[in-house]
Amino acid sequence: MKKIVVIHTSLVSHTELNQLFADIIPEAKIFNIIDDSLLAEVSQNGHITPGIVSRMCKYFDNAQQLGADLIFTQCSSVGEAALIAAKTVSVPLLRIDEAMAEKAVSLGKRIGVVATVGSTVVPSCGLVREKADAAGRDVEIVPYLVDGALDVLMREGKEKHNDLVMDTVKKCAAECDVVVLAQGSMTVLLPRLEGMDRPVLTSPELGVRKAREVLFGN
Repeated sequence: MKKIVVIHTSLVSHTELNQLFADIIPEAKIFNIIDDSLLAEVSQNGHITPGIVSRMCKYFDNAQQLGADLIFTQCSSVGEAALIAAKTVSVPLLRIDEAMAEKAVSLGKRIGVVATVGSTVVPSCGLVREKADAAGRDVEIVPYLVDGALDVLMREGKEKHNDLVMDTVKKCAAECDVVVLAQGSMTVLLPRLEGMDRPVLTSPELGVRKAREVLFGN
C-alpha cells in the first residue's frame, strides 16, 4: 500500500483533505503531521523563517523514515520552505496548489489570485508564474488580498468568512479570465460559487487528483 504523508499548518482543512484522499485514492494510507505554529510564524513575519525551514526539514525526514511514497503539503504559505526541505529527502513532494496553478494558466491570460493570508500572496503568485513559464504561456497575474479572513474563519465560522471573501471573488471574476483561490480553506465558498461566469479554482480536489496521478499515473 502506498503511503502519503500530509503536512498541515492548521486543522481547518484536515477533515476535508482526508476525506478527499479516502474518496480519490482509497488504496493509499494517509498519515498527517500538523503544526499550527508554522502558519502563525509565517503570518507574523510575512515570509518563511529559518525556524520554519528547520521544522519542515524535520517533518520531511520523519516522512521519509515512515516510508512515505509522497509528501503532500497543505499550506501555500510555507511552499518555499517545503521546496527547501524536499532537497533533503528522496521522497517526491507535491504542493496542494500545483495542479490548480497548472490548470489556471491553461484557462486564461489574466489570472486573479485571491488570498486570505498576506504571506500566501507572493508564493501563490510565484507558483502560477512558475507554471506559466513552464508551459510557455504569457500571463498577467493580479493579486487580491482579503486580509484577516482566515482568522475570521477559524474564530467566528464559515458564514462571516464567506461574506468577507465573496465580494473580492466577484470583483476578481469581473476583472480576470480565471480566479485562483489561494487557500485550501476557501473551499467553504463552493456552495456560493455556482453560476459564476468565470472559472473559480480551488486547490484540494485538484491537488489530491494530482497526487493520484503522481503515484499511479491515472
